[in-house]
Amino acid sequence: MEQKVFNTNGKETGTIELSDAVFNIEVSTGSIYHAIRNEAANRRVGTACTKTRSEVNYSNTKPYKQKGTGNARRGDKKSPIAVGGGTIFGPKPRDYSYHLPKKVKRLAMKSLLTLGVQENRLVVVEDFTSENGKTKDIVAIMKAFATEDQRTLIIMKDDDKMIRRAARNIPYVHVQAYDKLSAKELLYGRKILVLKGAASNLNSFYGER
Repeated sequence: MEQKVFNTNGKETGTIELSDAVFNIEVSTGSIYHAIRNEAANRRVGTACTKTRSEVNYSNTKPYKQKGTGNARRGDKKSPIAVGGGTIFGPKPRDYSYHLPKKVKRLAMKSLLTLGVQENRLVVVEDFTSENGKTKDIVAIMKAFATEDQRTLIIMKDDDKMIRRAARNIPYVHVQAYDKLSAKELLYGRKILVLKGAASNLNSFYGER
């Protein structure tokens, strides 16, 4: 399939051939769900921690005698039903991350790229960089393709440190290399700017394997 190519001023300069195996497949909503869920789980810190009755720093003394009070028998003041006692079945530090099969992740990425084309959110732009890493360089480019504060993903052909530096102070702009894409950013990005070199790399990266 052919896709128009624009320069950084938003003017059409030509076309590029995008692989149907990457940008024009049957969208798999299930794989998209699993990819985003996996990314969220892998980012989860999992440091929540509560203390059980054996870990609480409190008195070990018996609160009252065993018999004759009419109360239930209690061995110490660290009982979970007492003020200052331990917590029953509370959270403990754990690792929430898990492995997602490569085929599922690849299908999710191709489905998201296809969605970007179908919804006219994906735009191919001539390769550019920022000479000095100035924020104003990226802001000027954004004005040609996205409205103010519109969530935008820029897909680079390689890890361009200058583009990253120029975009890091813009909260609604996210920058990623073609081989390290995020399903979340592809789904929620209102505009997806794919550099021409990155588009060619995506054709081979997801299309031939």
